[in-house]
Amino acid sequence: MTEPARPSPTAALAASASRAPLNFDRGHTDDLMTFLAASPSPYHAVATAAERLEKAGFRQVAETDAWDGTSGGKYVLRGGAIVAWYVPEGAAPHTPFRIVGAHTDSPNLRVKPLPDTGAHGWRQVAVEIYGGPLLNSWLDRDLGLAGRLTLRDGSTRLVNVDRPLLRVPQLAIHLDRSVTADGLKLDKQRHLQPIWGLGHDVRDGDLIAFLEETAGLPAGEVTGWDLMTHSVEKPAYLGRDRELLAGPRMDNLLSVHAGTAALTAVASGAPKPASIPVLAAFDHEENGSQSDTGADGPLLGNVLERSVFARGGSYEDRARAFAGTVCLSSDTGHAVHPNYAERHDPTHHPRVNGGPILKVNVNNRYATDGSGRAEFAAACEQAGVPFQSFVSNNSMPCGTTIGPITAARHGIKTVDIGVAILSMHSARELCGADDPFLLANALTAFLER
Repeated sequence: MTEPARPSPTAALAASASRAPLNFDRGHTDDLMTFLAASPSPYHAVATAAERLEKAGFRQVAETDAWDGTSGGKYVLRGGAIVAWYVPEGAAPHTPFRIVGAHTDSPNLRVKPLPDTGAHGWRQVAVEIYGGPLLNSWLDRDLGLAGRLTLRDGSTRLVNVDRPLLRVPQLAIHLDRSVTADGLKLDKQRHLQPIWGLGHDVRDGDLIAFLEETAGLPAGEVTGWDLMTHSVEKPAYLGRDRELLAGPRMDNLLSVHAGTAALTAVASGAPKPASIPVLAAFDHEENGSQSDTGADGPLLGNVLERSVFARGGSYEDRARAFAGTVCLSSDTGHAVHPNYAERHDPTHHPRVNGGPILKVNVNNRYATDGSGRAEFAAACEQAGVPFQSFVSNNSMPCGTTIGPITAARHGIKTVDIGVAILSMHSARELCGADDPFLLANALTAFLER
């Protein structure tokens, strides 16, 4: 059956920006699927976002160059992080910012410095566990390999082997009957090294030589690498009525995609925003954000300050701008699980396709307070988007986000929000097919305000 044509996600968000009634087309979700498939690593994710920003008229600025105070869209790339902002014509130096914060990294298996290993006639790749993945979700799954190669001259090259290359085979039940009674127990060092071929002789340099050939590089050109596995199964609609979306890295590329779409919609819409809209997508959230590309590093603060100073501002202008700034920290959260409803707070059951969630934790694992709730509620009302509230069960530990880090490091009012999903930190996660569109419209309204 031929599917009806759908309007583009940019057109849908532009309609939202002009406050037309929301139409639940799947153009935005279709585009999210394309974004996820094109972004198997943080480096690919920011490159994909940058390409979309360029098409919307943004231009890259180098951190090593002097910045000018001209209006328009600009962005900075650093490793697996991107900060993009749009300066309206005539914006004063003390103009506040409105920031959508997100992160580009996801839990996975990452290649070690000496990757070539193997035993008993199997050739394997040595990997290290990144973040907190659901380890069982990486078993018996066809995996590709992607990331960044660093060359002898210091330049970098993206590489993506997007075909079945690696596999972590699970032990047959016949060889471990205890699995039935005691459940699966995995040793992170011994049981998660993927196979990628056959051979008794393990030769140092084989994997990198293979990637050099794949990337069209001369032998011996690569001297450094940041490589990670990814599932090669493509994102797909799921269910009888295609109400759900299954795919990789939705934590948190769903928010990166929505933030990119919202920023480009606001920059190309009318009237121009009264504040300076910003997208800040950081790396390394899954292991604490403490890096030069993480939310706990200086990247965001440096960009915002330099934007103020480039427009002729003083430290007083910087202080005024930051005092009026608001950040929405957008990250995925937990939808109520039908098989484990007791793990959720009994009065807070976020449901998929129910709209974005507002995350609250009084111990500051999330940055939301009452005034932040009002800020988000106003944006959702402006966009015509419903929203839900999430708090953890008191008996369960609460996760955290870049929200509290952003609030504390920069003194910026921050509100934690996101989309409710199932299977968080799995190699393949699940969300409602309408929620990404609803989130993007809420973010657009927030950046417009």
